[in-house]
Amino acid sequence: MTAAAPTARRRGWRTLDTAAGGLALDLGLYAVSAGFAALTAATSTLLPHRAWGATAAVGYLIATLAVAGQLLLRRRRPDSPLTGLPARLAVTGFTWATTALLPLIQQSIQRAAGRTDRAQEEVLVVEQAGTRLVDHGTPYLGHDAIAALPADERLLGYTPYQPGMALFGLPRAVAAGWWTDARVWFAVGTALALVLAVTALRRHPIGTGTDAATERRDPALLRAVQAATVLPICALTLATGGDDLPVLALCLLALALAATGRAGWAGVAVGLAGALKLFAGPVALVLIIWGVTRRAGARVAAGAVGLPVVALLPALLVDRDALVENVLRFPLGHGLVTSPAQSPFPGHLIATGLPGGRVIAAALLLAAGAAIAVRLARRPPRTAAASALICGYGLLAAIALMPSTRFGYLLYPLALLVWAPALHTPALSAAVPTARAHSANWRATERGRA
Repeated sequence: MTAAAPTARRRGWRTLDTAAGGLALDLGLYAVSAGFAALTAATSTLLPHRAWGATAAVGYLIATLAVAGQLLLRRRRPDSPLTGLPARLAVTGFTWATTALLPLIQQSIQRAAGRTDRAQEEVLVVEQAGTRLVDHGTPYLGHDAIAALPADERLLGYTPYQPGMALFGLPRAVAAGWWTDARVWFAVGTALALVLAVTALRRHPIGTGTDAATERRDPALLRAVQAATVLPICALTLATGGDDLPVLALCLLALALAATGRAGWAGVAVGLAGALKLFAGPVALVLIIWGVTRRAGARVAAGAVGLPVVALLPALLVDRDALVENVLRFPLGHGLVTSPAQSPFPGHLIATGLPGGRVIAAALLLAAGAAIAVRLARRPPRTAAASALICGYGLLAAIALMPSTRFGYLLYPLALLVWAPALHTPALSAAVPTARAHSANWRATERGRA
């Protein structure tokens, strides 16, 4: 493949992204999302998903009509403020409120009133983990305790998350009400992390020609926010389950902090994500390697590795076997029950449809991991944008090849890949080659003196 091919793809995407001032792609996003939500409401076998679709379809439809109106207005008055970036951001905020937050609150209220079909199982798992954390000092049940549960309740006895996830279940442990639903606090954590990420990027100077550069970044940042909030895969997940969204938002915050030169804080952000879920591990690894290229690897690693380890220590001291049963044995398929994550991706199809399929799928997954490791060793990422792309493509390959996975996990690579263009920081990107040039000049001078 020639270098012109990726360039052509980038130009093609830029043309699509900027058509009609970005409104054309907005229209397509909301229209397709409205269709997806309506189809979910009509056909999903999961009742929380059907309830989400019925509400979200209306929100997406209103957003579609709003953007159609903006397009018509733009044809008559191209300079109208109602068609510019702030107006597009307002439509995005309205869409997130009506397609994620509103269904979330509706389902939380209905659940508090007695409906048992208004939350996915992970909500119950996280809330039970919060209760166990308060009562026993660990969010995990041991092997014997899970075995003592009725057979149809053993799956909910497992907590396949890192200990920090139990913090979102603490409100339900101390009070009853719709506002103590774990999803409400998932949404709060997600919104806070995204606001911090956007603020960090918008406040950071991005080199010479700041106004022009900002004009290029802000549309990319809007698109990145849309990918993390109003894409149906994100809105549906937050409204019905939600545990992946704060993990994703913290990873995006870590990349934003890396893009603005805050290596230590980037490590803290991705470390917090790792204290919630292991999915943040690949992002942490890539950011540590990025930090090494900036002579800040130790600062990144201190938070990226230190915080998950600190989160594990109390559970390890209280009941080591329970920790191992939940965090290692169950995800690896050695628990009392197997994970229901069986979306028909290539890894799952190979594992279940071919003789020796699990071995083949595992070999393919290891090969993909080795290829990424070689890429990181030979060409370590020197920018946050490059780090986001490596994380996005790497997670996409892992999700496709894992024998047990979920369709919803795609929100990670999709958001990371769309987030990457918003992370370009010419001022910082130029600092690395400039530093190398100064170092080379100094070495040449010293050799001349010798």
